[in-house]
Amino acid sequence: MQIIRHSEQTLKTALISKNPVLVSQYEKLDAGEQRLMNEAFQPASDLFGPITLHSPSDWITSHPEAPQDFEQFFSDPYRKTPSPDKRSIYIQSIGSLGNTRIISEEYIKWLTGYCKAYFYGLRVKLLEPVPVSATRCSFRVNENTQNLQIHAGDILKFLKKKKPEDAFCIVGITMIDLYPRDSWNFVFGQASLTDGTGEVD
Repeated sequence: MQIIRHSEQTLKTALISKNPVLVSQYEKLDAGEQRLMNEAFQPASDLFGPITLHSPSDWITSHPEAPQDFEQFFSDPYRKTPSPDKRSIYIQSIGSLGNTRIISEEYIKWLTGYCKAYFYGLRVKLLEPVPVSATRCSFRVNENTQNLQIHAGDILKFLKKKKPEDAFCIVGITMIDLYPRDSWNFVFGQASLTDGTGEVD
């Protein structure tokens, strides 16, 4: 087992940008927001706690990637930002999200509240739930788990067609396993940055 822990200085270097545009935003933070920012980098903070790698098959170990600091993220030419006419996040539930309708509704209510808090300033809207059959996606039964799985790429195509004009993005939510291609066992989610579509299971 391996534990990855970053120092306060490492976090500040990676996450606090010197870009003039962002610096001007930092200066506009109120006292409470500044306090939250300062507390986030303390060793006892839960926000950037240590990461425990349990085995060589953990994602970080088995999929090595170059690190990306906030400055690189902010300057990425492919990064999309909301505009005055595209400020809504749409949530599309696909299939049942629980054993009962009440459980499904509670789950969506919780998810909506989380999105409103995390993506502060954007509207969060719910689309009418659809059955899996409405997506016309390919599917299979996983030979190892015997679970039904639906094709992630097909779901993204469905979401792209359903994306409203005022949408910044549309996110599909399902409790059914996803797979991106025949050679993969499963995937937790998939997204298209250019299309503003994504899905999680």
